Amino acid sequence: MSLVLGTTAQNLLFREARTANTFTDEPVTEQQVQAIYDLVKYGPTAFNQAPLRIALVRSAEARGRLVQHMARANRAKTATAPLVAILSVDNEFHEELPKLLPHLPQVKDMLYAERPVRERSALVNGALQAAYFIMGVRSAGLAAGPMTGFDFAGVQKDFLDDDHGPLMIVNIGKPGPDAWLPRSPRLDIDEVITTV
Repeated sequence: MSLVLGTTAQNLLFREARTANTFTDEPVTEQQVQAIYDLVKYGPTAFNQAPLRIALVRSAEARGRLVQHMARANRAKTATAPLVAILSVDNEFHEELPKLLPHLPQVKDMLYAERPVRERSALVNGALQAAYFIMGVRSAGLAAGPMTGFDFAGVQKDFLDDDHGPLMIVNIGKPGPDAWLPRSPRLDIDEVITTV
């Protein structure tokens, strides 16, 4: 059975997409970032919450600080990528729910009054939004290099506050020479899907 999305788009988003390890020096523009966000903001989340926050690291000073928090294997990639995004979650996302869910504004206090509940929900829904962001980057014809190999506490201290928790770092740009590692295996359908 064929999918509605054409083969070219399927390949761009899934089959041929990989985590990029090198990039060209072609810049990622504000217009590209705007186009990516305009696409991914429509991805579904629970109660339309939007906990994802994106900090674009463009200055040399900020880049230098961030590189120091990266695992050794990730430092060169982060130092040379045209654009780096720090993806985090806002644990106070519930304050925006009356705007994002105007037909049910009481959900803010009804479900998310307690911080531990918000943190759990922010992590799950922020991770969903991060995945949409990666797909948006690919949709723009760019490569994404998402990484969790970094000092989370250091990134939070240097770039965020107590209400925001780091989720991942994403290098963004046009893929450079030898950008891809060989494709790793995937599980077969019968190893993943069961019917009850």
